[in-house]
Amino acid sequence: MIPSLPRPLAQRLGLNAFVLLFFVFLFVPLLVVAVFAFNNANYPTPPWMGFTLDWFTAQSGSRTGLLHDGPLLASLGTSAWVALWVTLLSVGVGTCNAFLLERFEFPGKGLIALLSMLPLVIPGVILGISILALASRVANFADEMWGLQLDFLRPGLPLVILGQFCYIVTIATLTISASLRRFDRTLEDAAYNLGASRIAVLWTVTLPYLRPSMVGAAAMAFLMSFENFNTTLMLVGSEPPLTVLMYSRMREGATPVLNAISLFLMLASALLALLLLWRKPKAD
Repeated sequence: MIPSLPRPLAQRLGLNAFVLLFFVFLFVPLLVVAVFAFNNANYPTPPWMGFTLDWFTAQSGSRTGLLHDGPLLASLGTSAWVALWVTLLSVGVGTCNAFLLERFEFPGKGLIALLSMLPLVIPGVILGISILALASRVANFADEMWGLQLDFLRPGLPLVILGQFCYIVTIATLTISASLRRFDRTLEDAAYNLGASRIAVLWTVTLPYLRPSMVGAAAMAFLMSFENFNTTLMLVGSEPPLTVLMYSRMREGATPVLNAISLFLMLASALLALLLLWRKPKAD
């Protein structure tokens, strides 16, 4: 339908109702979590019992606020540490993959590109179990045959990083490849004609063009790693990331301190999104 043409009243009302319901479904649960982070009750759900900052600042009595909850803060740091490594690995390897798939021709290229997409369609639980089974078999074989203790192949943070990296690198590769595909290679040819070396052209011409997509891929990788639960649960050891710790506390009986950490994460995610939007015009 041409946008300038008048639309029937029922169609306009139906479209507006759909948009309204979509945003209600999207934002009302987040609003409820944010509001009840300040509820003066020992449970994170209605009814409202009054305003309090205990779930952020309390340190004594029956309440421990977010700022004094050692295990929760430690798990937050663990998630950030894992996400940082996953981001660095995903963007680095994803950039190399993008150049390999976009700039080179070799036998089996199509098959390799197809196989690299498989982690996106494999459920996270299956991916985690498969990685755990393979890593455990390799570690046990090395221990039995040569007496090597490959602890990084046992459940723990290195295996969590590896498991998340296996599928997040695919998303980084797709993001950077899409940008590299649009790149005008005559700019590189001009630099070569002016006497620039291959490394100089890569550093001063190609990578600056790819920087926005690399930053976007890094942001996606960090957020996807930080919020991952299914794969992480299968591979975690004695240092649980935030999502695993929150899950275990929900099973034991949640308190509004989980609402408080959820509000903190919502604000941090919104700040990151605003920062990326603010930097986008400069990147272009």
